[in-house]
Amino acid sequence: MRLAGYVIHGNNQDTLPRCLEGLLAVCDEVVALDSLSTDGSTEIARRMGARSVSVAWTGYGAARAAAIQALGPSDYVFFLDSDEHLGEEAIQAIRTWKERQPQEAAVYRLPRHDWAEVDGQRFLYRREWRARLIRRDVAVWRPEMIVHEALPRMRAGRLSAPIEHRFATSVSLRSAKEHRYALLWAVMALAEGRKSKPAVFQRPAHLFRDGVLHGALWRGGWAALKLAWVVAGYHAAKYRYLRDLRRGGYPELVRAFHERRYGELFQQVRTLELEP
Repeated sequence: MRLAGYVIHGNNQDTLPRCLEGLLAVCDEVVALDSLSTDGSTEIARRMGARSVSVAWTGYGAARAAAIQALGPSDYVFFLDSDEHLGEEAIQAIRTWKERQPQEAAVYRLPRHDWAEVDGQRFLYRREWRARLIRRDVAVWRPEMIVHEALPRMRAGRLSAPIEHRFATSVSLRSAKEHRYALLWAVMALAEGRKSKPAVFQRPAHLFRDGVLHGALWRGGWAALKLAWVVAGYHAAKYRYLRDLRRGGYPELVRAFHERRYGELFQQVRTLELEP
């Protein structure tokens, strides 16, 4: 069993070392795909033993495809985001999984712990299962897959190897990020012909899910409730943006996507003053 790994990073010198420690502990080869960072992150990756590959940022699909292309042959691929890391329990669980020579699932989902550090508090915001181990032959991303949710659904197993995620350090910064990605999702969804959902129901439903069902409110109190309101806003915003796009809104973004100018698309979205 050969396991290859990668991380996509920019200016992440504060979180990248811990992320790479976990990848290097479980993978036979690690690529650090650098989106033209300027803070010394590439030097950190090389010094730690990862192979650094630099590409201009044009979205997650193109970056993941470039990382896969840079890796040598392997049976499975494991990846982390640059603000995620593995504890010793997770490292041991993945090593044990490798020793079993598993081949039964195309994808394995791992539990991710989303940690918030806001308003002077640190608390576990939520736990979710995320696809992070993927059989090499189905680890296929395309440039038009510009956002995280792009990988198609596949039959998945579960591996109890917790990923620790630095999810939020500021409610306002998280809000800005949620709106940018909601708009990017909507541009992609428009091109794919996805169906709309009533935006008005999305925010209360996801607020209840994260705040109550996932227990964020009980662990973080008022700070968690403010964060849950912002995160739930993403799910409302993406369908509101999709509605606006279908009515002819943001034509320059739609044109950039159809012309495959994905780097410009991201730059344009960053300059917009989106609703808070």
